[in-house]
Amino acid sequence: MNAVVPPARDRRQVLYVIVCGSPLAGRVGRLVELAQRDGWDVCLVATPDGAKFVDAPALARLTGHPVRTSYKQPQDPDVLPPADAMVVCPATVNTVNKWAAGITDTLALGLLVEAQGLGVPIVAVPFTNNAMATHPAFRAALDRLREWGVTVLFGDDVYPLHAPGTGERYLHTFPWQLALDALSAPACPTR
Repeated sequence: MNAVVPPARDRRQVLYVIVCGSPLAGRVGRLVELAQRDGWDVCLVATPDGAKFVDAPALARLTGHPVRTSYKQPQDPDVLPPADAMVVCPATVNTVNKWAAGITDTLALGLLVEAQGLGVPIVAVPFTNNAMATHPAFRAALDRLREWGVTVLFGDDVYPLHAPGTGERYLHTFPWQLALDALSAPACPTR
């Protein structure tokens, strides 16, 4: 398997950053900036709850693309270029569980399920508290996504889990670069 190599300057590959409903989503601009520095053309897609945490106009200015949150009308053109890779960060327990079950009731989930079918490399970085992280359905969903070729970065070796209600204290230390590093690692599958 080959790594996804950040694009050369003459051809920018497209990275979809998918954010879910978490206070960490409010800081996703950092991931966008890091990806752009690596040469990616970044598009942001938010779950409906993720949209509550992001500054969509600021992110649209930063990326040059509208922030998408819902499915388009069938007759409307696509406003985002096709993705060459995707990063789901922060990924919530809700999104991970629905994704692993094949549920596509949001644009973000629809894109993820479709991307898997197309062989698009995907890195998922869940952000949750230590109580929710122990739920058997969530653990099974993470295992299922890994089995299906998704690169899942999760656990105390990636980012220490926090107690319920304390996550906002640790947002400033989140390792955004790890998601991009995982895209360029040999273990990340390519199309």
